[in-house]
Amino acid sequence: MDLDLARKVLAEQPFSRLLGARVTALGDGEATLELDIREDLLQQYGFVHGGVLSYAADNTLTLAAGTVVGTGLITSGFTIDYLRPATGEILRAHGQVVRAGRTRVVTRCDLITIDAAGAQTLCAVAQGNIAVIEPNGEKR
Repeated sequence: MDLDLARKVLAEQPFSRLLGARVTALGDGEATLELDIREDLLQQYGFVHGGVLSYAADNTLTLAAGTVVGTGLITSGFTIDYLRPATGEILRAHGQVVRAGRTRVVTRCDLITIDAAGAQTLCAVAQGNIAVIEPNGEKR
């Protein structure tokens, strides 16, 4: 999977379009996804909703796996730990492959927020298992 294909895949996901998510980097077992923090993505206390953070982790974990094993992947599960409230201008999710096997890829993701001054704050971490359902994008 390359950056152009990753952007095409994201553009085909209605929910990703709704959130305004974008893939900003991809390759060599890593992926970065960003979205602008907007008022309609916040919960009642003014923090980015946990579901938005989970969305970013989910897609980034799978995109990172795709750089190693190709397309034909689906998230089979992940955990996320919220470390501090997510506030700022941009939410950035950076994922990387921990181990790639024939049928499963283990990945991890750091979620940070970036404020108007450019300061970065780690707000959540995630780890996931990505299932290979079509090796190299080929139908089984």
